[in-house]
Formats: sequence, structure tokens, C-alpha cells
Amino acid sequence: MIRRFSVFCFGFLTVSAVCFPVQDVPAIPTDAEIRQVLAERIDEQKRSVGIVVGVVGPEGRRVVGYGSLAADDPATPDGDAVYEIGSITKAFTAILLADLVEEGAVELEMPVQRLLGPDVTVPTRNGAEITLLHLTTHSSGLPRMPDNFRPADAGNPYADYTVAQLYEFLSSHELQRDIGAEVEYSNLGTGLLGHALAVSQETDYETLVSERLLEPLAMADTSVTLSSSQQERLATGHSVQLRPVANWDLPTLAGAGALRSTVNDMLTFVEANLGLRESPLQVAMAATHAPRRDFPGPNMRIGLGWVIRGGHGRELHWHNGGTGGYRSFLGFDLESKTGVVVLSNSTDSVDDLGFHLLDSRYPLVIPPAIRTAVEVDPAVFDDYVGRYQLMENVVFTVTREDDGLFVHITGQPRFQVFPESEAKYFYRVVDAQITFGRAEDGSVDHLVLHQGGRDQRAERMEDAGSGGVDQ
Repeated sequence: MIRRFSVFCFGFLTVSAVCFPVQDVPAIPTDAEIRQVLAERIDEQKRSVGIVVGVVGPEGRRVVGYGSLAADDPATPDGDAVYEIGSITKAFTAILLADLVEEGAVELEMPVQRLLGPDVTVPTRNGAEITLLHLTTHSSGLPRMPDNFRPADAGNPYADYTVAQLYEFLSSHELQRDIGAEVEYSNLGTGLLGHALAVSQETDYETLVSERLLEPLAMADTSVTLSSSQQERLATGHSVQLRPVANWDLPTLAGAGALRSTVNDMLTFVEANLGLRESPLQVAMAATHAPRRDFPGPNMRIGLGWVIRGGHGRELHWHNGGTGGYRSFLGFDLESKTGVVVLSNSTDSVDDLGFHLLDSRYPLVIPPAIRTAVEVDPAVFDDYVGRYQLMENVVFTVTREDDGLFVHITGQPRFQVFPESEAKYFYRVVDAQITFGRAEDGSVDHLVLHQGGRDQRAERMEDAGSGGVDQ
């Protein structure tokens, strides 16, 4: 059994143990109430530059935007503003898989090796092969990111990762656990799935998702490559410090997070999943909704691509996304036929906002207290780079990029931490701090996570390891 630990999670909030009958489901807030929440988040808490919220139900759809398209562009974003949606792309990849299964082109239990051909070697373990189902349920045993992922440009990290590098990694990688034994979120796994499906259809991911999903759903503003019109409506991405950052490109692992979209298009996608809009994809979408196995996090399961959160007498299907300058959330309730989309042009999570709008019994997260970063010689960061083990399946991976220090915790996104001193660092996205400790000989041998009134020590591992870029 894996012990629970109190670090912040990828999209996971504490779920109340209290259950309520479905008929007591709170109504989605009014436009004025949504606008007030957005104003507090943007104007007072400084957590984004611009946010657009879309809500949908049997009575129709509503869109509320607040803030601006960029720090230097005061235009208020609306339902046609374009954002990177990051890992929500994984839900599209899962539906592609389900649609091809429905057509008879592939099978869920088909080994991905069969789609890639004899020139590629996909790792196996104890005679078992990685199937398409393993990839979409994050149970393949593949890591979150490949260990030969070394971007030349940290501002656009996936852009130079090639198919040849992907195949090289697969051919040389040894799985560290049995296939299907555990669920561990993997950008690599879903990126591989999208690539393999495209190869099987003798096309590329962008063409495949466009022809089989976007065109049938009339989602003209969702794409990998932006049109000139979309470029004009693109909201600028911003860091957590609200500084403009570059957009991301994912040519090889496109199925993990390459799509850009608008709230209006995403509401169309939600309507199709809820059955509020007729589409030829209803059977495939329904197949992705069924829970397949438990997912890390309280009261979480996973279907094909979709994470399913239980609580308050409801089941909410959802996924979030994050790239270098954007955060996104999409969630819906199949029973009440209601859904919410949140797109933001900063890297501060909007998961709490999405869940709260779907059901107000999920609270909004109170941002951490404001802390002031001090100037530290970035050379000191090199002492901290490495891997620190909290427990058997929980590792802190610390990396340096230029003058920044970043921490990635197993199964969670990677975040930058900021110095309060040479040894102590704080997160700006959650109320947590990390202190690095040294042995008698002066070498860094552990770190301590301070969060929620607890201090948790992680010992430095012998291998330095390498950090991946999350989304």
C-alpha cells in the first residue's frame, strides 16, 4: 500500500467525505458570480492575465471572459480567443482510439508494437507487451517523459524532439515495473499512442484528429497549426510571474498536448460528450467515459483518457492541461448534463475554479501567502540538482534551467521554486516550501518539504537523474 503524503497534486483537490443526493446538486453560478470570481483571481490575486469560462447544460451555453489577451493588449478575451489546451488533447487522442476501435481498424488490447512495425522495438517485460489500452490509461509502465528528452530551447521544449529520438528511446528503455501493474501519468505514453494511431492510418496526428474528430464536430477553431485568423485571436501565454512566454510545439508527441482551441469550440466538444449535440462520435465518446481502473488521487478513476472524480454523490469526468504559458480545465457531469470549460493565459492552475463552477461544494483554493524572492548566485543550484526519494514511488527531481530551479514530484507537474535563502525555496503556485540539507562533509544529501504544518524529508538518491518537462 502506498502511504498518502501531503504534497500538491496534478489537478487533485481534497474531496469531502460528505455525500449528497444528486437532486441537491448546486446550480452553476450566474454570469455575474463567475465574473466576480474571475475579477478576484486576476485583479486581486494576480494569478492570470485573462480567463474565459464556458458553461453548458440542457438550457444552453454561456461564456464569460475577464482580463486581457496579453499584458500589453487590453482586449477582453471572449469565446473565440485561442488558447493552448495542453493535456486536454489526451481526451481527443482517447476518442480517436475509441473511434478506430469502433471501426474495427484497431483493438484496445492490440500491442502498440503492431502499429509501429518491425523497425521499431517497443519495450516488453516478463513476456507482456504494451497495448493501446495501457497507453490511454497511463498503465504502460513507461515513464512520464523519455530520458533522452533534452530540449535545446526550454521555452519551447518539445519542438526539437524527433520521431527518431522517440524510437531510439523505446528501443533502449528497460521498463522498471510490470506492464499494467500501476497507473502513472505519462505524456510519453499518450504521445506515443497518438503517433502510433497516425502511423496505422498512414497520416500524421494533426490530419487524423482533424478528419476524424474536429471536422465531424464542426470545431473549426481547434487545431495544431493556427490559421492567420486564429493567430490574430491567440491569447499570449504568461508565466506564473505574468511575464509573456513562447508558445509550445509538439511535433512528435502531439497526441499528448498539441491542440489549441477556444471556449466556444470546447463547449461544442462538451455538448457532444454529454449527448446534447448529435454527432457520429457518440458511440466512441461513450466508450471513453466508462471507468477502467483506479487513478492516483482521492476518489479518482480513469476511463479512456478521461479522469473520473467521485464525490458529493456525483461523478465528474474531467481533464486539465498546461503548457509554458497556459492552463486549462474541462469537466462535465453525464447525469445532470452540465459542463464547464476554463481557459487561462498563465501557468497558475485553474482546476479548483473548474470544479467549483461545476459544484460549489468543491472550494476555491486560497493562494499561498506572498513571499519575496532574494538574489542567489544560480551556481548554487547545481548543488541541488538530482533526485530525492520521499517513499518508494515518490521522488523529487530537481533540475536547473538557466537561472531557475525546478522541482518535479512523481505524478505531478514540474514547477519552479524561488529562493528565500541559499538553502530554502518556495513555490508560487501552492503554499509549500523546500529546504535543502547538507551532510557533515558539506554535500547536499536531503531535502525537506514544508507543507500543511508538516515537514517531510526526502533522501538524495545516488543517481542524479534528469527532469522532464510537464504539461
